[in-house]
Amino acid sequence: MWIAQRREGGFGLITPHGGLLVNQLMTEAEKNRLQAERLPTVTLDAWAYADIQCIGIGAFSPLTGFMNEADYESVVSNMKLADGTIWSLPITLAVSEEEAARVRLGERIALCCAEGVARAVMRVESVYRPNKRIEAQQVYKTTEIAHPGVQKLYERGAFYLGGPISIVEEPRGGPFNADYYTPRQARAFFHKQGWKTIVGFQTRNPIHRAHEYIQKTALEMVDGLFLHPLVGETKADDVPAQVRMDSYKTLLKHYYPQERVLMGVFPAAMRYAGPREAVFHALVRKNYGCSHFIVGRDHAGVGDYYGTYEAQEIFNQFNAEQLGISLLFFENSFYCNRCSGMASYKTCPHSSSEHVVLSGTKVRKMLREGIKPPAEFSRPEVADILIDALRSRDS
Repeated sequence: MWIAQRREGGFGLITPHGGLLVNQLMTEAEKNRLQAERLPTVTLDAWAYADIQCIGIGAFSPLTGFMNEADYESVVSNMKLADGTIWSLPITLAVSEEEAARVRLGERIALCCAEGVARAVMRVESVYRPNKRIEAQQVYKTTEIAHPGVQKLYERGAFYLGGPISIVEEPRGGPFNADYYTPRQARAFFHKQGWKTIVGFQTRNPIHRAHEYIQKTALEMVDGLFLHPLVGETKADDVPAQVRMDSYKTLLKHYYPQERVLMGVFPAAMRYAGPREAVFHALVRKNYGCSHFIVGRDHAGVGDYYGTYEAQEIFNQFNAEQLGISLLFFENSFYCNRCSGMASYKTCPHSSSEHVVLSGTKVRKMLREGIKPPAEFSRPEVADILIDALRSRDS
């Protein structure tokens, strides 16, 4: 366990990253001004649309907008903003060469969704052309287009615009409104519950028994668990967000203490950046008020691009003061027949022949055939939801 000692901030909770929880929501005066102006427009892709929501509510604190060239180059090169603050992923607004040519430094532009509605305003501080091969190699550790994050990087516009933004309306979570919390709302909930220590858990997959095991192990150490599934854009073969949410709710209802768990959606897009994204996920949960964050096996990984525990090892580059959040590192977990319970390689002395371990490929095949994985691997209620979803999709 990697431990940070800072416990300051709103409601007596941990200090937001950079010291201040950002709020980039427009005032009424700014909204009125926007209606009277005819600003140049840029259309947001799914990544950027998710990013403006996260920037606006302070989830990406201390960022107040999309990265200018100095911050971008520093983050790509050494995982720090230009002022030295730790930050591991570029948060960029990509545009085409034609769009970039129409933009002038210092001007205000409207950032619009695909339907043409202005969702934010940006003051342009920087227009630059990144070296995407360097970005891919540094951030994703590969330049292969087979990597979904690299593919998305290459597909986006060739130029980046940087500068502070203001969002028109506070996001409400769309279809996940009932489970949507801004960092301020999450912190207020934790305060109301009397929680001082909260462990955050990032997921983009259904939760199986190994996830449940490490969450509950962590819950033994803290006041509450913040289950924070990502519901932004993911790759096509990932389980859809609504299906995952249904599975989470069923699992929480039957197997978790209701008074010690909060589930809230995380609107960001998935980058699949492995180690760097693990750092990013920890910093974001710090902004939501989490004092602790779980980093398991191959966190935010895809394929075989990253080592099994590389997402844990990357944190050795930082000290406790730089990150300001306590990290809980877990080994690969499984059900052991000889132990008659969940375990990991740290706690189980038995051979792998006694372990109930299934590959993702095998699990997907079983579910498509209507076969439930063993109860030692996945709760039957969760398996039922996934089987029904696959049948509906394939019918």
